[in-house]
Amino acid sequence: MNALKSEETERRERERKPEELRLRRGRFGEWRPEALPPHQIIYFFAGNFYFSTSIMSRPEDILPPDLFYNDNESRKYTKSSRIRNIQASMTDRALELLDLKSPSLILDLGCGSGLSGEMLSEVSPDEGGPHMWIGMDISPSMLDVALQREVDGDLFLADIGQGVPFRPGAFDAAISISAIQWLCNAETSDVTAEGRLKRFFEGLYASLRRGGRAVCQFYPKNDTQRSMISGAAIKAGFGAGILEDDPGTKSSKLYLVLTVGGGGLPGDITGVVNGMDDVSVLDARRKAAEINNARGPPRKGDKAWIMNKKEQMSKKGKVVKSNSKFTGRKRRIAF
Repeated sequence: MNALKSEETERRERERKPEELRLRRGRFGEWRPEALPPHQIIYFFAGNFYFSTSIMSRPEDILPPDLFYNDNESRKYTKSSRIRNIQASMTDRALELLDLKSPSLILDLGCGSGLSGEMLSEVSPDEGGPHMWIGMDISPSMLDVALQREVDGDLFLADIGQGVPFRPGAFDAAISISAIQWLCNAETSDVTAEGRLKRFFEGLYASLRRGGRAVCQFYPKNDTQRSMISGAAIKAGFGAGILEDDPGTKSSKLYLVLTVGGGGLPGDITGVVNGMDDVSVLDARRKAAEINNARGPPRKGDKAWIMNKKEQMSKKGKVVKSNSKFTGRKRRIAF
């Protein structure tokens, strides 16, 4: 009896797949992968052979940032030499776009463990530094690593999607590296991505002095997120533009360059990148204006002409009928 039990146990153990493979039987007996953490290698069973593949997931699609960057992930992120090199190059690019001529107070949004902040503190006097900085992040583990590293900046545990809680005009500039794409995810049903972006950019606009700049490097998932982020910044009052490094490659980086009016600075990115090497400007506004000019002014009696006249009369204080779906529509030909 014991021999039979041991043989049965051995047979089951041979049939059972190792736990690290994380597979389960499907409805028709096939092997299916379970939910996996990022960068996990999964194994597919086909006949007597195993095939492996790697799944690379975006962190913001897995968990909220305060949960994804736990103690373990925060330490791995900070110790990775590859991540540190990438972070350093992106911070250098952001500082080049900020073009600060003297020591300034900078807000680091999504500061993490202070990798970008320590570079702000190390800017030489010949390049306009060193700068003072204040960091905000939603992950307690990241801020704990920053405290252990004894960074120079002050740290705040806060969600940038709830706004920027500083007095108006407090900062000369702002920087954000690989953070604002998290705002496109609404983790609960009582908030929306649009609302989080609106609160963030309105708070950031208020906290910057007149003539200040902000540079936000981000990884949009698609063109919809890219337009959503830049559109929210423009609605908040910023002069905004996107600079793309290495376009069309896997190492492509996007920088949202924001300017606050005043201080004698140009109002958009065209003035920021003026004179930079290997930078070409594609002004979508100018292209749209050229298309409109090619069409010519609206003809008398067209819907656009009627709407323009009604707006003019309304501004003069005259009584104007409200618009409807029939406004500007041609009447049927009567017999």
